[in-house]
Amino acid sequence: MEQLLHYVWKHKLFPLRELETTDGKHVEVIDSGLHNSNAGPDFFNAKVKIDHMLWVGNIEIHDKASDWYLHHHDRDPRYNNVILHVVGEVDTDVQNAQGELLPQMQLDVPQHVSEHYEELIKTDSYPPCYKVIPELTQLKVHAWMAALQTERLEQKTEAIRHRVELCGGSWEDAYFVTLARNYGFGINSDVFEQWARVVPLSAVGHHRDNLFQIEAIFMGQAGLLELEAVPDYYQQAALNEGYFTKLRNEYLYLAHKFSMKPMDFKLWRFLRLRPQNFPHIRISQLASLYYQQKAGLSQLIECETIEQLKTLFSSHVTPYWETHYTFGSTSSKNEKHLSYGSLNLLMINTAVPMLFAVGRHQGKEELCDRAFDFLEQLKAENNYIIRLWQQVGLPVETAGDSQALIQLKKEYCDKKDCLRCRFGYEYLKRSE
Repeated sequence: MEQLLHYVWKHKLFPLRELETTDGKHVEVIDSGLHNSNAGPDFFNAKVKIDHMLWVGNIEIHDKASDWYLHHHDRDPRYNNVILHVVGEVDTDVQNAQGELLPQMQLDVPQHVSEHYEELIKTDSYPPCYKVIPELTQLKVHAWMAALQTERLEQKTEAIRHRVELCGGSWEDAYFVTLARNYGFGINSDVFEQWARVVPLSAVGHHRDNLFQIEAIFMGQAGLLELEAVPDYYQQAALNEGYFTKLRNEYLYLAHKFSMKPMDFKLWRFLRLRPQNFPHIRISQLASLYYQQKAGLSQLIECETIEQLKTLFSSHVTPYWETHYTFGSTSSKNEKHLSYGSLNLLMINTAVPMLFAVGRHQGKEELCDRAFDFLEQLKAENNYIIRLWQQVGLPVETAGDSQALIQLKKEYCDKKDCLRCRFGYEYLKRSE
């Protein structure tokens, strides 16, 4: 309830009657103040007229007046500049650390706001605010989508910065980890990120002119060259073919040379996974990408067009995997290039945030601008989140749109944080 009171105060969604303090003084809210999400009063630098006298200071909001004492504000000097205590229920008088009684005002949430809030919180349909979407102007929609798009990029930038720290300050290694993570395409993303962190790129660099050795290191560090990693019914065939054994022997030599230890192969997920997304296939594609010297950060930064990005990320498997999805199991020949959809996702989730993060880190606005330009040029993702918003009348055309809606669902809808959402605001203020 307190969050809703915050919301009503912030947006001045007051009842259609005069506002008064508990002792009958007229209240006029000139400026509701700056919302504070950290410690201290809820709103800073508010301007309030109480009986025609202008007060400038802070506002504190509680469900009940007695919460003032429950939170020990009466002992905290940070609350001495509170000019008005706004509450849902007045059950006591309050005073600050200086012993001064504070003016209090009971704030009633308008009925239509309360009812609409309940609808948003309790509805099982998604998106819960679908009724208001057709009523919104293009300007309002565009402004919120642009903000969400930037918010998502900032969030991804923070994740990249964290990877840089884990990689000892190496942006190159962090880029490889980011690229690998997105090769997991959701189901194995976390495992691919873990795998990339145990791949010693400095060691791989000594053998980057030998695709077989690169693949041996990549597969070996993934734990996929353990015989137990091959399903029982394929083990004998894998041994008979010879490629598994050659790779394993090469890996054992290189592992000893560079003191490498493989990760646990049991971490990889295969259930409900299309063969095209099997770790063996994706790792082989990454090995080819690295061998072609297309997995470096400098190569990414040099890309100025979508076509250049597509060329950069385009990859295929090594010859053995053209006829296999796992060791020992043969299939019809297929070069297993990355599909258009996979390329699109890699550009959205790897290239764009990496360019934005590097741009922020180096203070190069042109890289940040390029990231936004790419988002506007790339095709929107096609998933159930996007389709649901399209069904309620929201146009989704570019990757920028789809990224904004993914951010909206994950950070607002799923968390029932409608009070921070601009669509939610429009829904709450509806009078009907």
